[in-house]
Amino acid sequence: MTQDDPRGLPEGGKGEGLSSLDERLKAARNAEAARKGKAAGKPRKGYNQGSRVLTELIAGPAGGAIIGWLIDRWLGTSPWLLLVMLFSGTVVAFRNIYRISNERPE
Repeated sequence: MTQDDPRGLPEGGKGEGLSSLDERLKAARNAEAARKGKAAGKPRKGYNQGSRVLTELIAGPAGGAIIGWLIDRWLGTSPWLLLVMLFSGTVVAFRNIYRISNERPE
């Protein structure tokens, strides 16, 4: 080490401490990448199931209501088929949610 070198490194430019620091940083980055890979991949099916449940909750009653409204306008039986189809869409949505909830989120 020279007194003129403000970094305090030996004359080779790279100290022995830096090589071990580089190794530790590399190991820490690899461990972090492995942790993120496991954490990112693990709950994926759970999120997919949640999205499916949300879709069923919205699409079931909405689809039934739209179909019932269209048939009511066509047949002139307003609002009875709208109510029947809204109820049946809700029942189908809850049945599908029950099926989704029985799947394992591995």
